[in-house]
Amino acid sequence: MLQETVDEIAARLGASATLEDRSFQLLAYAAQSGDIDMVRQESILRRRATQEVRAYFEGYGIAAAKGPVRIPADAELGVLARVCVPLRYLEVTYGYLWLLDDGTLDGDALASVSGLVDRAAAVLAQDVRRRQDLGRNLRELFSSDVEERSWALAQLDLAGPVAAIAVLGSPSRVAALWTLPRGVLADPASLAHGESLVALLAPAGQALELAGRVQEMYGTAAGVGDARAEPAQAWRSWREAVRALKVAGRVPGFAPVAAWSGLGVYRMLTRLSPADLRELAGESGGLAEDPELARTVEGYLDRAGHVQESAAALGVHRQTLYYRLGKAERLTGRDLADGEDRLLIHLALKAARLL
Repeated sequence: MLQETVDEIAARLGASATLEDRSFQLLAYAAQSGDIDMVRQESILRRRATQEVRAYFEGYGIAAAKGPVRIPADAELGVLARVCVPLRYLEVTYGYLWLLDDGTLDGDALASVSGLVDRAAAVLAQDVRRRQDLGRNLRELFSSDVEERSWALAQLDLAGPVAAIAVLGSPSRVAALWTLPRGVLADPASLAHGESLVALLAPAGQALELAGRVQEMYGTAAGVGDARAEPAQAWRSWREAVRALKVAGRVPGFAPVAAWSGLGVYRMLTRLSPADLRELAGESGGLAEDPELARTVEGYLDRAGHVQESAAALGVHRQTLYYRLGKAERLTGRDLADGEDRLLIHLALKAARLL
């Protein structure tokens, strides 16, 4: 339907036309004639505009515009003049029709295709509604109940590999999740303390980048689970994403987006209950209550006890490092030259970060 509509618009206007959704993902394009710029070429070849291109065009106010927006040529950037026609349905912008303008696209010409523009907007709105309905099945797909997962799989037309994403945020900052790329399902849910947990399922290759984008929309933290070849195993990826989210929200070096595959020892620690974490953190002997001392010991242990390397990374003299390590040993009653003591203190400090 969209392809036929774009072809008809291009034929009527004699203009090179493309149609993109709100996230600047290419949905349809007519045969291109005459001069085209690199922006148009890249859009067709890559099926999506870059973030830089998106920011450039959104700077002309196209997202809120109620009618065609003329964008002048920019020789320095190599951008040809074009007209952007927002595809609006019930006062909501769902996408954009892009027409390269050779000077013939006056008001009358654009008015002649207004019916076709309205048709394309209605199709995009219906697609958004369908995606929202499908997104509501994610909770069942990620359920620990086998029957619920089987029911959700029957409702969803999914192909792997896929990866789950968990995003923590504030409901007051929830953006329109339908603006996410096609192939991505999303479902927000309210939590206690005025927070919202958004569940997403995305093609595995897009998951990490997408997590960063959605995290920026919410301004908090996101966790990404490992890819699963079969959508039936997506619930495992969701569990990993939720655990990775705990690290992204608390541990420097992983915030604001953490991937399960890169969590290292935190993969084990996130499986512990809060009570177990508190008990393990208590083994640090109060080190966690002295941030500078805790950072020194953790940095030293992260580098396998290499004094010179640790001192350089911490920005202190070696004698200062030795002094702090001795103070830590006296405080904890542990010998940092002993392998088991070192391991216990190391895990205790990591556990304290999760608390």
